Amino acid sequence: METTTRRSYGRYWAGLLPELGFLIPLLPIVITGITVLMTLFWMGVGMIPIFVGVFIVLASLFVARGFGILEIWRLRGALFPAITPPRWDRRARTGGALSKALSPFVDGHYWLYLLHGAIVNPIVGILTWTVMVVWLSIALSGVAYPVVAWFVPEDNLGLIALVQFMVDNGAVLPELFINPIFHAAVIFTIGLIFLLTLPFVTHGLTWIHYAIARGMLSSWRSEELREQMADLSASRTAAVAAEGTALRRLERDIHDGPQQRLVRLQMDLASAERQLEKDPDAARELIAQARSQSKEALEELRALSRGFAPPILMDRGLLAALESLAVRSPLPTHVESLLPADTRLQPELERNAYFIAAEALTNVAKHADARNAWVRLEERTDEAERRWLDVVVTDDGKGGASTLDGHGLAGIAERVRGLGGTMDLVSPAGGPTHVIAHLPLAADAAPAAR
Repeated sequence: METTTRRSYGRYWAGLLPELGFLIPLLPIVITGITVLMTLFWMGVGMIPIFVGVFIVLASLFVARGFGILEIWRLRGALFPAITPPRWDRRARTGGALSKALSPFVDGHYWLYLLHGAIVNPIVGILTWTVMVVWLSIALSGVAYPVVAWFVPEDNLGLIALVQFMVDNGAVLPELFINPIFHAAVIFTIGLIFLLTLPFVTHGLTWIHYAIARGMLSSWRSEELREQMADLSASRTAAVAAEGTALRRLERDIHDGPQQRLVRLQMDLASAERQLEKDPDAARELIAQARSQSKEALEELRALSRGFAPPILMDRGLLAALESLAVRSPLPTHVESLLPADTRLQPELERNAYFIAAEALTNVAKHADARNAWVRLEERTDEAERRWLDVVVTDDGKGGASTLDGHGLAGIAERVRGLGGTMDLVSPAGGPTHVIAHLPLAADAAPAAR
């Protein structure tokens, strides 16, 4: 169930200046908009028979788009929630140059922007600007009246002249109404009421523009769902590709490592069996070599199993697993965690973060000619309030790394995309190289209980 928080009076006052910054320049903006858009559009419509009008109408659509984007920015400056504009290139991805140039004609967003800038916003803008100016004028003039009254003759100011006119025409009024102090108090009270309610008025007037912009200038929900489905499909494909790459790598490692050693072990044992009676010393040497081969095969199988789910990762968490990985690394590796103390992430996220760091360190050891490597974990929150786990692997090698297909960094990029994240690679010639994996962090990641 969705809960709403009531907006405090102080927050209304906090938004007063940004909202006035939106409302005060509203009149010149909407007048400029209706003038430019109406002129371009109807001039283009009138010139369509000579074909030039088509491009003038097209220009009016692009200008309307500019005014609409300006409205979205101004509303954001008024501290209202961000409005997501539509994707303007979605109908211009295929076809020739002419079809791409004319694509705005079949894009409903362009016509909505034109309707907003040429008709809706001018009508609403003139009304809201007028209400704002009247309300602000009464508030300021009423509150300032006791000071202004000292410098203006009594007979020429405000209600006194009106009361005097009524008395001169036979009206019978209490003397209190003619008292200048009472007169100043009434006007000040009216001004104070208008001033105290001014934040509600500016917020309401700005909210009208926000609601209209949200309905006419934002992307459609169907488009968002379509894009989310496309991103989900791409992430699923990347995840499947990453798992396939991992399985192929495992198959290759088993074939090139333990399998070859086990074949050699089988051949050594067979030779030892044949020479057991003829040459016992040679048989013992072959058995010793077989024992060595079995030990190395066991070590390789253990190393491969750590590539899936190291026991230390399951028992003690990501940081301890990375420190163990650093100890086994062929070059000095330093691990740093900027996460809150005792943070435990989802097991699947920890496993993938470990794999990413391991693959990146393997890539450093094989190709970077580095003397040192660093692994850093940190958490950050972006502008959309989404939380991310950043896995940063840095080396002081020769640089020039790239995400070519079939290489380790390409596999990392595929895995990161499969998790719904992104990967940045910074590797200038001469180094250093930074591999930065941004992994989405679920809301339930929290410090583990002691």
